[in-house]
Amino acid sequence: MAEFTLDLNDDQKQVRDWLHGFAADVIRPAASEWDEREETPWPVIQEAAKVGIYSLDFYAQQFFDPTGLGIPMAMEELFWGDAGIALSIVGTGLAAVGVLANGTEEQIGTWIPQMYGDANDVKVAAFCSSEPDAGSDVAAMRTRAVYDEAKDEWVLNGTKTWATNGGIANVHVVVAVVDADLGSKGHASFIVPPATPGLSQGQKFKKHGIRASHTAEVVLEDVRVPGHCLLGGKEKLDERLARARERARSGGERVKNAAMATFEASRPAVGAMAVGTARAAYEVALDYAKTRSQFGRPIIDNQGIAFQLADMRTQIDAARLLVWRASWMATTGKPFTSAEGSMSKLYASETAKKVTAQAIQILGGNGFTREYPVERMHRDAAIYTIFEGTSEIQRLVIARTLSGMPIR
Repeated sequence: MAEFTLDLNDDQKQVRDWLHGFAADVIRPAASEWDEREETPWPVIQEAAKVGIYSLDFYAQQFFDPTGLGIPMAMEELFWGDAGIALSIVGTGLAAVGVLANGTEEQIGTWIPQMYGDANDVKVAAFCSSEPDAGSDVAAMRTRAVYDEAKDEWVLNGTKTWATNGGIANVHVVVAVVDADLGSKGHASFIVPPATPGLSQGQKFKKHGIRASHTAEVVLEDVRVPGHCLLGGKEKLDERLARARERARSGGERVKNAAMATFEASRPAVGAMAVGTARAAYEVALDYAKTRSQFGRPIIDNQGIAFQLADMRTQIDAARLLVWRASWMATTGKPFTSAEGSMSKLYASETAKKVTAQAIQILGGNGFTREYPVERMHRDAAIYTIFEGTSEIQRLVIARTLSGMPIR
């Protein structure tokens, strides 16, 4: 029997140190500038592409790490550098995962390379799911996709919101309703190729945090895409819809919402992002407490400060362990019988908000200024309790799982 260990192996340590170096040398020095500019940091993305971080190959290697720790380790290090820039680097991955999870081999080979471009001409992609009236409630989605059989085209109409890279992306992946009677089971995903008429950027959001990441509405007005842009193909869609209709007619047992199941599996990665931001703020506060003197001694010698730092470190380590557990479970096929994915995101997200606020308090007036990075980290941390399911939704998922109620 193999000995139990939480130690990273040599390959993982090498990747971790490489990512940490990139975060320290490239991301951090640029963080304040792009936060102020509130623009996509194209030069930093290009640097990431040059060294191989901004690529499908890199994320595939981490995804297939047999321990499950590749992705959370990568997310933690990049978001330790800066959350806004890191999200610009990893945001394309959400659209790529959507294609990998639902697309055919031909679709994967055709569209994912176009999402990333190359080091000399980087591209980004956008995953468009949320809507003005359908965020946590995915069943309330209104964007429609209607099949034009004569032309073998799908016609998309609707408005998406909170889309990372929305409107500036080379490729958009859009979730739309194809059968409204089936609720969330009547949804399908579509590729919208570059320069497709009818797709436009709506409002670009000026955000509280993660300001280096582009977030906008995507407006779809009679957007026509070829039949082959339906992820998975029409035959597969028709079969899935027929099964859902049959279950509805027979009053069969409720099945777990596929979108919710996907989010549950992806939530540990968001938890890892939160851990990275929390760890960064903690390290700034720790260094400050060791060097800042008041009343003739470093402030870390004061129990009020030292105990805060002790709690911060404990909460960060606990959050990381929850993320690692959920990531390991997802990779090894162990079911989330107690919503362990949601647990990891909930705890890590709340920890990031709390730790970054404590870091500001430890730095005092300095922490409230932009001369120190903790105020930016605190602004960035607020997003973790909101996207990929709010903290309230995580608690709902956990509670429903424990009670045996269906997740919908």
